Amino acid sequence: MGDPAARWPVALTAGPYALLALLTGVTVAVKRSDGASLIVDLVLCGLTAAWMLGVFTLRPAWRRRAPVMAVFCAVLILLSAILAVRDPWFGCFTPVGYFYAFRLLRWPWQPVGVGAMAVVAGTAQAYDVDKSTAAGLVTYGAVVAANAVPMCAFAWFARRAARQNEERERALQEAREANRRLAASLAENAALHERLLAQARDAGVQGERQRMAREIHDTLAQGLTGIVSQLRAAEHAGDDPAAWRRHVAAATKLARESLSEARRSVHALRPEPLRSAMLSEALAGVAERWSALHEIPVQVTTTGTARPIRPEAEAALLRIAQEALANVAKHARATRVGVTLSYLEHEAALDVRDDGGGFDLALLDAAAGFRPDRGGFGLIAMRQRMESLSGTLQVESEPGAGTGISARVPAERAEVGV
Repeated sequence: MGDPAARWPVALTAGPYALLALLTGVTVAVKRSDGASLIVDLVLCGLTAAWMLGVFTLRPAWRRRAPVMAVFCAVLILLSAILAVRDPWFGCFTPVGYFYAFRLLRWPWQPVGVGAMAVVAGTAQAYDVDKSTAAGLVTYGAVVAANAVPMCAFAWFARRAARQNEERERALQEAREANRRLAASLAENAALHERLLAQARDAGVQGERQRMAREIHDTLAQGLTGIVSQLRAAEHAGDDPAAWRRHVAAATKLARESLSEARRSVHALRPEPLRSAMLSEALAGVAERWSALHEIPVQVTTTGTARPIRPEAEAALLRIAQEALANVAKHARATRVGVTLSYLEHEAALDVRDDGGGFDLALLDAAAGFRPDRGGFGLIAMRQRMESLSGTLQVESEPGAGTGISARVPAERAEVGV
């Protein structure tokens, strides 16, 4: 019904006193003409005015105190009832009681106060009814009911409307709060989305850098190493024209292949040996060319049923075979090499083993794969290739016992048309 402590309009504040003064004047006029005593009536009117002034008008803070306002309304109703019993025209003061009951009393005491004031109004209206008879009592009860029932019903409907308004306001407040939280969440999600995009871009750039580093290492670096080796061999074969021409031709061939691979790496195409051959055939071709260059026999074996697998998996296994053979040529001092390609049920495995000098596995770094300061970027590239395909890479070696490299990738079949 509104905040009872709020400042009331002047008309609502002064109205009850004006009405009480008017009724007091009527009392004085009527009873003076009849010669009746005015002392009790004037005292009751003064008490009523003092009660409203002292408890309500001059004490705005008390209007928030439900117990105090309940006592205020109860005493006001009692004074109104005494005045109405003595002088029926004080029934016109009951709207003041209704007004205070509706504004100041909380549920469920509000209909009680309204009903009590309705009894006062009905009593004043039935002042002349003979209450000593049954018919008079029925008439009195009907008059009281005619006042109490509609006023209490109005109080009930007013309470229902107030609760609906409170629920509507609460729902609106919850909706506003939900919208605020949603806006905050959307802003946070937008910021997170931007961060994720930035991270994805950075990861893409880093991944592309690593890919290019691997491609350069697997193509240009190996090719240039082979060219340098062949040119050095040609220098040492100065007295043997046939050997000199063979080494120069091998260097020229390596240069052409390296140029082709460099162009292929730029366009991110499949390795040249895989364009028109199966992986097992490409491995055999790579091993044959490597063996011819370094004069070390290589045995290539394929086990299981050969089948096409993902192009990126085939490319990774071929690159690992090339890197492993390059390591053998640079470090192993081997006399023979074995390359085995195995098609398992759920994996494709590549094993490259040599009978060279081997090395101490303590040089391996668990985090990076191999210490780069010892020339181990090739092993890092191998491991990165396998990890990017959810595969694994294992290295076995002992000083004087050769080296074995085993790479395994999931063997999902290549899609049709790839």
